[in-house]
This record gives sequence, C-alpha cells and structure tokens, in this order.
Amino acid sequence: MLTPKERLKLIFDGQKADRPACICPGGMMNMVTSDLMDAVNIYLPDAHRDARKMADLAKAVYEEGCFENYGVPFCMTVEAEEMGASVDLGTNIYEPHVTGYVIDSVTDYRKLTPVDVTKGRAKVVTDAIRILKAETRDIPIVGNLTGPVSTASSVMEPVIFYKELRKRNKEAHEYMEFITDQLIAFGRAQIEAGADVIAISDPSGTGEILGPKYFEEFAVTYINRLLDSLQKEKLGTIVHICGQMSPVYKEINEVGSSALSFDSIVPMKEARKHLPDRVLMGNVSTYALEFGDPARVKILTKSCMRNGSDIIAPACGLGMKSPLPNIQAILACVKGEA
Repeated sequence: MLTPKERLKLIFDGQKADRPACICPGGMMNMVTSDLMDAVNIYLPDAHRDARKMADLAKAVYEEGCFENYGVPFCMTVEAEEMGASVDLGTNIYEPHVTGYVIDSVTDYRKLTPVDVTKGRAKVVTDAIRILKAETRDIPIVGNLTGPVSTASSVMEPVIFYKELRKRNKEAHEYMEFITDQLIAFGRAQIEAGADVIAISDPSGTGEILGPKYFEEFAVTYINRLLDSLQKEKLGTIVHICGQMSPVYKEINEVGSSALSFDSIVPMKEARKHLPDRVLMGNVSTYALEFGDPARVKILTKSCMRNGSDIIAPACGLGMKSPLPNIQAILACVKGEA
C-alpha cells in the first residue's frame, strides 16, 4: 500500500496512483477548526507564535482522520506582518487578518522591511516544519506561501494597488519583483527546513479582478518566477487561484506548478475539459463542510472524483466552526469507507 507521501508524489509526476490523494495544504486553505482544537487542547492564536504548538496542531489534522498531510502556517498574514503590516492574530473562531497597511503606493516599496526568516513568525513556521520533519516520515509536509498579488495587496490598500498596475506599470513591476523576492526567501527557508511541497495561494490575483491581460502580466508572471526559484529542489508545488476560471483557462495553463487548485465556483468537469493534461486539485464546497452534513459532503466528494480531480481537497479555507465529522467524511469517502 502506498504511503500518503508516495501517493502524492506519483500524482504530481502524472502517474497513476491507487486512488486520489486527500489533502488540505494550510496557508489560505487552513484546516484547523474549533472542533480540532478542542480534540487536542491546542488553540489559536497561541499556535501562530509557538512552533511546537503549530507542529502539534498540524499533526492533529492527520491523526484525527481529516487529511493525509501536515500543513503550516494556518493563515495568510505571515509575509505581510514580516514586511511591517499590523496583524490581528484572530481567535479560536476567526482567522488572522491585516489591520494596518505599510505603504500608500507601489512607489513606496523600499519602505517595506525585507522578510527575515531567522526571526518572527517566519521563524516559527520554519521551526514547526523542522519539528514535523524530525518526528514523522511518510506524511507529506506542505509549506505555504501567500501569492505575489495577494501579498502585494496586503501591505497597501488593494484598490490603489490594482489601479497602479495600469497607471504606474513600470513601478508596479519593480514592486512585484521585490515582493516576489521576499516570497522566494521564505519559500526556500521552508524547503530547507524540510517541506516536501510548497502551496501558493493567490486569492487576490484572480482573472475576475485583474482581467486576462493583467492576470497574465502580473499573476502568472510572478507566480512562475516564484515557482522557478523553488523547483530547483524538485519538489511538488500547488497553486490555488480563486474565482471563475472561464476567462483565463489559457493563462492559468501557463502556470508551471505541479497541481492547480480551484474553488467551488469552478465546475471540476469544466476545469478538466479545459486542462486535460494538468493535475487538478479540489474542490469540495467549504459551505457544505461548515453547514451541511456528512452525507452531503460525501456526495460532493464523489462528484469531484468522478469529474476529474486528482487530489481531493476543500475548495478554500475551512470555516472555523466546520464540524469534525463533516471534514472526516471527505477522507472516508476517498478511501472507500463510505
């Protein structure tokens, strides 16, 4: 029987596995819920700043029968905070979010603090990965990065950022180069610490927000620059993009990740039709996971499998109040236990 790490590697390599993998990578696609925290008596926000607690919460996701991976961190604010943004770390029922921007324009990017992976929450994440690497063998460890566009629009007002992509195009590219360099540094630190996979989530870099032209010019260009700098290690990579894909299937196919992940607004059958040769991940509705029941979750999971998903996963980040039996129903279904 394949281990979860072996199965995921086969799928990334485009080979046939015994069944789909079932993962929830972390980062934007956070898998830590109130029920899970209660089960192991480890709570957010403490685990955002404590590597031991972060590692143990990541372990609990696997040990409680939710998914077949570990993934850290549990939010999308690490990079922005390390560059100077003010962040509310949330509670055990709502996630961290940026509360204060650092700059007012793309031209101000030199005021940002470069990410230092030897301190702060960046170090907590890499220390947690080291703990997971030292204490486990056959479970894939997924490190996470916030995508370039989403990071860029987290340290300044997003509306101004989107306007300046057009009005200050040259300076916007200089800004995006700086942002991507910080993500490369953080990603390579996670790889060095022992991450088997890097997942990049860029929910603000959608085709719906940017349009096809700017989606290709900014989202695709800088995601690929980031991927190219990480794949020297020959690791698997996942890229998650939110929103409709119908305007940008051609452009998303240019993204050089091992797998592409979409949210539930994208029909998996449609994605498979437009991307026949790509490894696809997703996309069980997080609304159903929070407000439905295990029977509904199993129906949606089987639909994803039938319609071409290679890696079964939630469509986005789990609501913190999602019941544990609903989440466990995904893996049970994938394993054929239901």
